[in-house]
Amino acid sequence: MNSPRTTLYRDKQNAKLMGVCSGIADYTGVNAFWVRLAAIGLTFMSGGGTIPFYFIAGLLLNKKPDYLYVEPEEQKYWQRVRQSPQRTAREIRARFRDVDRRLAEVETYYVTSNPRLSAEIERLR
Repeated sequence: MNSPRTTLYRDKQNAKLMGVCSGIADYTGVNAFWVRLAAIGLTFMSGGGTIPFYFIAGLLLNKKPDYLYVEPEEQKYWQRVRQSPQRTAREIRARFRDVDRRLAEVETYYVTSNPRLSAEIERLR
């Protein structure tokens, strides 16, 4: 099952023609200017061969939903997921390990500084 946030869309909000280049830019996280420049360069290098593919993509791709991203940070996160899901999963695991470590430090501090709580825990064991 494909998540709506990992799908390529046409981005009509930032579009110049049909929104294909801005959709590719949104999908990859590259600035739309560079994607458009590459598309123009490919068009000249291929003798206009990319023009039909552009219009086919413009017809086949769905329009990007307005509700897709709530915040810019969320958009950046999903761009990183699309670029490298394994790296993103490693980053999330590392963050959880860090949170777990910090929580254990707080727990240790609180238990050692509170003898009544420490005695209660020992009694429960």
